[in-house]
Amino acid sequence: MKLKTYITAEKIQEKVAELAARIDEYLGDSEAVMIANLKGSVIFFSDLIRQMKNMNITADFLSTESYAGTEHTGIVKITRDLSMDITGKKVVLVEDILDTGLTLEHIMRYIRDIHNPEDVKICVLLDKPSNRRVELAADFVGFTIENEFVVGYGLDYYEKLRNLPYIALVEEQ
Repeated sequence: MKLKTYITAEKIQEKVAELAARIDEYLGDSEAVMIANLKGSVIFFSDLIRQMKNMNITADFLSTESYAGTEHTGIVKITRDLSMDITGKKVVLVEDILDTGLTLEHIMRYIRDIHNPEDVKICVLLDKPSNRRVELAADFVGFTIENEFVVGYGLDYYEKLRNLPYIALVEEQ
């Protein structure tokens, strides 16, 4: 497998700081919950909340299964639910990539129906609109990308390559 740098670590960190500032502006000083969908978003999530100035945020995690290798199965399963009560709170759901939209649509519906927050916004590092299967848009977007398979900075290839500090294209050999 050959990798080609797609988005450098420096550009990612610049964008993370920009997104943190935009989310801080949206939240003000209000109490809010930042939620990461594990595993892919954990690196982005960690960098993002470290850049935020709001001292009234808390962090929680959920986990889903929806991919088999590089393909979305069409079935989304919540494998780890939230551990805190988010009823009536502002929520920012953080995800590594908005691709087909199926996973995020399911999570959004689940959070709204089961957990009753005041408001839910979506923050994604990468948005791949050309691959969307449902009508869904993120509120905070780092980079809009073409329909390429990318890895690194949390994104994986069969659970590997998440640890790259940049985002790379996978080039077949």
